[in-house]
Amino acid sequence: MTLSKGVVSRIWVRTSMAMLVLLALAGPQRQASAQTGYPAKPVRIVLPFAAGGVADITARVIAERLGVKLGARFYVENQPGAGGIAAARTVVSSPPDGHTLALLSNGTAISVSLFNKLPYDPLKDFVPVSSLGYFDFILATSADSPFKTLADFIAAARAKPGSLNVGTINVGSTQNLSAELFKTAAGLDFVIIPHRGTPEVLISTMQGNLGLMIDSYSAMKGNLADGKIRALAATGPTRSASAPDIPTVQESGVAGYDVVSWNALFAPSGTPPEIVKMLNQALQGILAEPDVKKRLLELGIEARASTPEAISARLQSDIGKWRAVIEKAGIQKQ
Repeated sequence: MTLSKGVVSRIWVRTSMAMLVLLALAGPQRQASAQTGYPAKPVRIVLPFAAGGVADITARVIAERLGVKLGARFYVENQPGAGGIAAARTVVSSPPDGHTLALLSNGTAISVSLFNKLPYDPLKDFVPVSSLGYFDFILATSADSPFKTLADFIAAARAKPGSLNVGTINVGSTQNLSAELFKTAAGLDFVIIPHRGTPEVLISTMQGNLGLMIDSYSAMKGNLADGKIRALAATGPTRSASAPDIPTVQESGVAGYDVVSWNALFAPSGTPPEIVKMLNQALQGILAEPDVKKRLLELGIEARASTPEAISARLQSDIGKWRAVIEKAGIQKQ
Protein backbone atom coordinates (compact mmCIF):
# COMPACT_ATOMS: atom_id res chain seq x y z
CA MET A 1 0.00 0.00 0.00
CA THR A 2 1.35 3.41 -0.99
CA LEU A 3 0.81 6.23 1.49
CA SER A 4 -0.14 9.66 0.28
CA LYS A 5 2.23 12.57 0.80
CA GLY A 6 -0.18 14.06 3.36
CA VAL A 7 -0.22 10.88 5.46
CA VAL A 8 3.57 10.58 5.30
CA SER A 9 3.89 14.20 6.38
CA ARG A 10 1.56 13.67 9.35
CA ILE A 11 3.47 10.54 10.42
CA TRP A 12 6.77 12.43 10.20
CA VAL A 13 5.42 15.29 12.32
CA ARG A 14 4.04 12.93 14.97
CA THR A 15 7.29 10.94 15.09
CA SER A 16 9.30 14.14 15.45
CA MET A 17 7.05 15.35 18.26
CA ALA A 18 7.37 12.02 20.05
CA MET A 19 11.15 12.24 19.82
CA LEU A 20 11.07 15.76 21.27
CA VAL A 21 8.91 14.58 24.17
CA LEU A 22 11.32 11.73 24.92
CA LEU A 23 14.26 14.14 24.89
CA ALA A 24 12.41 16.47 27.25
CA LEU A 25 11.63 13.61 29.61
CA ALA A 26 15.26 12.54 29.58
CA GLY A 27 16.09 16.02 30.78
CA PRO A 28 19.19 18.17 30.53
CA GLN A 29 21.15 15.89 32.86
CA ARG A 30 20.87 12.94 30.47
CA GLN A 31 21.78 15.19 27.54
CA ALA A 32 24.82 16.56 29.37
CA SER A 33 25.77 13.00 30.30
CA ALA A 34 25.68 11.98 26.66
CA GLN A 35 27.85 14.96 25.68
CA THR A 36 30.55 14.33 28.29
CA GLY A 37 30.44 10.53 28.22
CA TYR A 38 30.01 10.55 31.99
CA PRO A 39 29.20 8.32 33.69
CA ALA A 40 30.74 5.66 31.47
CA LYS A 41 30.53 2.91 34.12
CA PRO A 42 29.14 2.36 37.65
CA VAL A 43 30.06 5.09 40.13
CA ARG A 44 30.98 4.21 43.70
CA ILE A 45 30.51 6.51 46.68
CA VAL A 46 33.02 5.56 49.37
CA LEU A 47 31.96 6.10 52.98
CA PRO A 48 34.19 6.14 56.09
CA PHE A 49 31.25 4.71 58.07
CA ALA A 50 29.61 1.34 58.61
CA ALA A 51 26.24 0.51 57.08
CA GLY A 52 23.07 1.64 58.81
CA GLY A 53 24.08 5.05 60.15
CA VAL A 54 22.93 8.54 59.17
CA ALA A 55 25.62 8.99 56.52
CA ASP A 56 25.03 5.53 55.04
CA ILE A 57 21.28 5.99 54.73
CA THR A 58 21.71 9.46 53.24
CA ALA A 59 24.25 8.20 50.71
CA ARG A 60 22.05 5.29 49.63
CA VAL A 61 19.05 7.54 49.04
CA ILE A 62 21.20 9.92 46.99
CA ALA A 63 22.95 7.14 45.07
CA GLU A 64 19.64 5.69 43.96
CA ARG A 65 18.42 9.05 42.67
CA LEU A 66 21.71 9.91 40.96
CA GLY A 67 21.52 6.61 39.10
CA VAL A 68 18.07 7.46 37.77
CA LYS A 69 19.03 11.03 36.89
CA LEU A 70 22.35 10.32 35.18
CA GLY A 71 21.55 6.94 33.66
CA ALA A 72 24.19 4.79 35.36
CA ARG A 73 24.50 2.78 38.54
CA PHE A 74 25.69 4.66 41.64
CA TYR A 75 26.45 2.48 44.65
CA VAL A 76 27.75 2.85 48.21
CA GLU A 77 30.95 1.20 49.45
CA ASN A 78 31.44 1.22 53.23
CA GLN A 79 35.03 1.48 54.48
CA PRO A 80 34.79 2.40 58.18
CA GLY A 81 37.93 3.25 60.10
CA ALA A 82 39.51 5.85 62.37
CA GLY A 83 39.83 9.24 60.75
CA GLY A 84 38.25 7.94 57.56
CA ILE A 85 41.78 7.08 56.46
CA ALA A 86 40.98 3.89 54.54
CA ALA A 87 38.08 5.48 52.68
CA ALA A 88 40.06 8.61 51.86
CA ARG A 89 43.00 6.61 50.54
CA THR A 90 40.71 4.65 48.26
CA VAL A 91 39.27 7.80 46.73
CA VAL A 92 42.44 9.89 46.37
CA SER A 93 44.26 6.96 44.75
CA SER A 94 41.48 6.46 42.21
CA PRO A 95 41.47 8.08 38.75
CA PRO A 96 39.96 11.59 38.96
CA ASP A 97 37.28 10.82 36.42
CA GLY A 98 34.17 11.07 38.62
CA HIS A 99 33.66 7.32 38.93
CA THR A 100 34.89 7.20 42.54
CA LEU A 101 33.46 9.77 44.95
CA ALA A 102 33.87 10.39 48.66
CA LEU A 103 31.39 11.20 51.37
CA LEU A 104 33.11 13.62 53.74
CA SER A 105 31.55 14.93 56.93
CA ASN A 106 31.97 17.04 60.01
CA GLY A 107 34.10 14.12 61.23
CA THR A 108 36.58 14.87 58.44
CA ALA A 109 37.09 18.36 59.88
CA ILE A 110 37.69 16.84 63.32
CA SER A 111 40.21 14.29 62.03
CA VAL A 112 42.50 17.03 60.76
CA SER A 113 43.11 18.17 64.36
CA LEU A 114 42.67 14.84 66.12
CA PHE A 115 45.40 12.93 64.26
CA ASN A 116 49.07 13.87 64.32
CA LYS A 117 49.46 13.19 60.61
CA LEU A 118 46.82 12.17 58.13
CA PRO A 119 47.94 10.52 54.87
CA TYR A 120 45.64 12.90 53.01
CA ASP A 121 44.69 16.58 53.05
CA PRO A 122 40.92 17.07 52.69
CA LEU A 123 41.44 20.62 51.42
CA LYS A 124 43.98 19.68 48.73
CA ASP A 125 43.29 16.07 47.78
CA PHE A 126 39.56 16.52 47.17
CA VAL A 127 37.36 18.89 45.20
CA PRO A 128 33.96 19.73 46.68
CA VAL A 129 30.76 18.83 44.86
CA SER A 130 27.84 19.63 47.20
CA SER A 131 26.47 19.18 50.67
CA LEU A 132 23.87 16.43 51.06
CA GLY A 133 22.34 16.96 54.48
CA TYR A 134 22.67 18.67 57.85
CA PHE A 135 21.57 17.41 61.26
CA ASP A 136 21.65 18.35 64.94
CA PHE A 137 22.42 16.19 67.94
CA ILE A 138 20.02 15.69 70.83
CA LEU A 139 20.77 15.99 74.54
CA ALA A 140 18.58 13.46 76.34
CA THR A 141 18.12 11.88 79.74
CA SER A 142 16.32 8.83 81.15
CA ALA A 143 12.54 8.85 81.38
CA ASP A 144 12.62 8.84 85.18
CA SER A 145 15.39 11.44 85.48
CA PRO A 146 14.75 14.42 87.77
CA PHE A 147 15.83 16.69 84.91
CA LYS A 148 12.79 17.91 83.01
CA THR A 149 14.69 20.59 81.10
CA LEU A 150 18.31 21.24 80.18
CA ALA A 151 18.21 24.17 82.60
CA ASP A 152 17.55 21.62 85.38
CA PHE A 153 20.68 19.69 84.41
CA ILE A 154 22.75 22.89 84.25
CA ALA A 155 21.55 23.96 87.70
CA ALA A 156 22.39 20.55 89.19
CA ALA A 157 25.84 20.54 87.57
CA ARG A 158 26.58 23.95 89.04
CA ALA A 159 25.30 22.95 92.46
CA LYS A 160 27.53 19.85 92.58
CA PRO A 161 30.54 20.27 90.27
CA GLY A 162 31.98 17.02 88.95
CA SER A 163 29.10 14.88 90.21
CA LEU A 164 27.18 14.34 86.95
CA ASN A 165 28.06 12.09 84.01
CA VAL A 166 27.48 12.80 80.33
CA GLY A 167 27.68 9.90 77.89
CA THR A 168 28.83 9.95 74.26
CA ILE A 169 30.39 7.55 71.80
CA ASN A 170 34.18 7.42 71.35
CA VAL A 171 36.62 10.22 72.18
CA GLY A 172 37.01 12.61 69.24
CA SER A 173 33.61 11.87 67.72
CA THR A 174 31.36 14.83 66.96
CA GLN A 175 29.09 13.72 69.81
CA ASN A 176 32.02 13.62 72.21
CA LEU A 177 33.31 17.03 71.16
CA SER A 178 29.78 18.42 71.35
CA ALA A 179 29.84 17.46 75.03
CA GLU A 180 33.22 19.13 75.46
CA LEU A 181 31.93 22.29 73.80
CA PHE A 182 28.80 22.25 76.00
CA LYS A 183 31.00 21.91 79.06
CA THR A 184 33.06 24.99 78.25
CA ALA A 185 30.26 27.09 76.72
CA ALA A 186 28.06 26.60 79.81
CA GLY A 187 30.97 26.83 82.24
CA LEU A 188 30.15 23.47 83.81
CA ASP A 189 32.16 20.75 85.50
CA PHE A 190 30.86 17.27 84.66
CA VAL A 191 32.42 13.96 83.68
CA ILE A 192 32.28 12.91 80.02
CA ILE A 193 32.16 9.14 79.67
CA PRO A 194 32.95 7.73 76.19
CA HIS A 195 31.29 4.46 75.14
CA ARG A 196 32.08 2.04 72.32
CA GLY A 197 28.82 2.73 70.53
CA THR A 198 25.39 4.30 70.69
CA PRO A 199 23.63 1.17 72.07
CA GLU A 200 25.89 1.28 75.13
CA VAL A 201 25.19 4.98 75.65
CA LEU A 202 21.44 4.37 75.45
CA ILE A 203 21.57 1.50 77.95
CA SER A 204 23.65 3.55 80.40
CA THR A 205 21.18 6.41 80.08
CA MET A 206 18.09 4.26 80.59
CA GLN A 207 19.72 2.57 83.60
CA GLY A 208 20.25 5.98 85.20
CA ASN A 209 24.05 5.87 85.07
CA LEU A 210 24.20 9.05 82.99
CA GLY A 211 22.63 12.39 83.71
CA LEU A 212 22.73 13.21 80.01
CA MET A 213 23.62 11.65 76.67
CA ILE A 214 24.39 13.25 73.31
CA ASP A 215 23.73 11.53 70.00
CA SER A 216 21.85 11.92 66.72
CA TYR A 217 18.07 12.09 66.55
CA SER A 218 17.96 9.02 64.29
CA ALA A 219 19.88 6.98 66.88
CA MET A 220 17.42 7.96 69.63
CA LYS A 221 14.18 8.13 67.69
CA GLY A 222 12.78 4.73 68.70
CA ASN A 223 13.54 5.16 72.40
CA LEU A 224 12.18 8.71 72.38
CA ALA A 225 8.95 7.49 70.80
CA ASP A 226 8.68 4.66 73.35
CA GLY A 227 9.17 7.08 76.23
CA LYS A 228 12.33 5.33 77.48
CA ILE A 229 14.37 8.53 77.26
CA ARG A 230 13.42 12.21 77.26
CA ALA A 231 14.89 14.86 74.94
CA LEU A 232 15.99 18.04 76.70
CA ALA A 233 17.59 20.08 73.92
CA ALA A 234 18.95 20.08 70.37
CA THR A 235 22.39 21.37 69.45
CA GLY A 236 21.54 23.53 66.43
CA PRO A 237 21.11 27.32 66.52
CA THR A 238 17.41 27.00 65.65
CA ARG A 239 14.84 24.27 66.27
CA SER A 240 15.03 21.37 63.88
CA ALA A 241 12.17 20.75 61.45
CA SER A 242 12.36 17.06 62.36
CA ALA A 243 11.73 17.74 66.06
CA PRO A 244 10.30 21.26 66.42
CA ASP A 245 9.12 20.61 69.99
CA ILE A 246 12.68 20.17 71.26
CA PRO A 247 14.23 23.50 72.38
CA THR A 248 17.79 24.38 71.45
CA VAL A 249 20.73 24.52 73.86
CA GLN A 250 20.80 28.26 73.23
CA GLU A 251 17.16 28.57 74.28
CA SER A 252 18.09 26.69 77.45
CA GLY A 253 20.51 29.43 78.48
CA VAL A 254 23.84 28.59 76.79
CA ALA A 255 24.55 31.53 74.50
CA GLY A 256 26.37 30.86 71.24
CA TYR A 257 26.24 27.06 71.44
CA ASP A 258 25.90 25.72 67.91
CA VAL A 259 26.65 22.23 66.64
CA VAL A 260 25.26 21.11 63.30
CA SER A 261 26.84 18.10 61.62
CA TRP A 262 26.83 17.52 57.87
CA ASN A 263 27.55 15.09 55.07
CA ALA A 264 28.78 16.10 51.63
CA LEU A 265 29.98 14.69 48.35
CA PHE A 266 33.57 15.29 47.23
CA ALA A 267 35.62 14.00 44.29
CA PRO A 268 39.37 13.36 43.91
CA SER A 269 41.45 16.43 43.12
CA GLY A 270 41.81 16.81 39.36
CA THR A 271 38.26 15.71 38.53
CA PRO A 272 37.13 17.67 35.44
CA PRO A 273 35.04 20.76 36.33
CA GLU A 274 32.28 19.74 33.91
CA ILE A 275 31.77 16.48 35.84
CA VAL A 276 31.68 18.33 39.17
CA LYS A 277 29.17 20.76 37.68
CA MET A 278 27.00 17.92 36.36
CA LEU A 279 26.95 16.18 39.72
CA ASN A 280 26.19 19.42 41.54
CA GLN A 281 23.28 20.22 39.24
CA ALA A 282 21.90 16.71 39.67
CA LEU A 283 22.13 16.99 43.47
CA GLN A 284 20.47 20.41 43.45
CA GLY A 285 17.44 18.80 41.82
CA ILE A 286 17.45 15.57 43.88
CA LEU A 287 17.73 17.26 47.27
CA ALA A 288 14.85 19.59 46.43
CA GLU A 289 12.48 16.69 45.69
CA PRO A 290 9.69 16.57 48.32
CA ASP A 291 9.87 12.80 48.84
CA VAL A 292 13.65 12.89 49.34
CA LYS A 293 13.34 15.77 51.81
CA LYS A 294 10.57 13.93 53.68
CA ARG A 295 12.45 10.63 53.79
CA LEU A 296 15.58 12.22 55.24
CA LEU A 297 13.71 14.53 57.60
CA GLU A 298 12.18 11.47 59.26
CA LEU A 299 15.75 10.61 60.30
CA GLY A 300 16.43 14.12 61.53
CA ILE A 301 18.37 15.14 58.41
CA GLU A 302 17.70 18.36 56.54
CA ALA A 303 18.33 17.56 52.87
CA ARG A 304 20.12 20.53 51.36
CA ALA A 305 22.45 20.96 48.39
CA SER A 306 25.09 23.70 48.24
CA THR A 307 27.56 25.20 45.84
CA PRO A 308 31.02 23.58 45.84
CA GLU A 309 32.42 26.80 47.27
CA ALA A 310 29.96 26.83 50.19
CA ILE A 311 30.70 23.30 51.41
CA SER A 312 34.45 23.90 51.00
CA ALA A 313 34.13 26.99 53.21
CA ARG A 314 32.14 24.98 55.77
CA LEU A 315 34.85 22.31 55.91
CA GLN A 316 37.54 24.93 56.47
CA SER A 317 35.49 26.71 59.13
CA ASP A 318 34.78 23.48 61.02
CA ILE A 319 38.45 22.48 60.98
CA GLY A 320 39.21 25.66 62.92
CA LYS A 321 36.22 25.27 65.23
CA TRP A 322 36.98 21.71 66.31
CA ARG A 323 40.72 22.32 66.56
CA ALA A 324 39.97 24.92 69.25
CA VAL A 325 37.64 22.51 71.11
CA ILE A 326 40.20 19.70 71.01
CA GLU A 327 42.99 21.94 72.26
CA LYS A 328 40.86 23.43 75.05
CA ALA A 329 39.72 19.99 76.19
CA GLY A 330 43.31 18.73 76.23
CA ILE A 331 42.45 15.73 74.06
CA GLN A 332 45.62 13.88 73.10
CA LYS A 333 46.28 13.55 69.40
CA GLN A 334 46.30 10.06 67.96
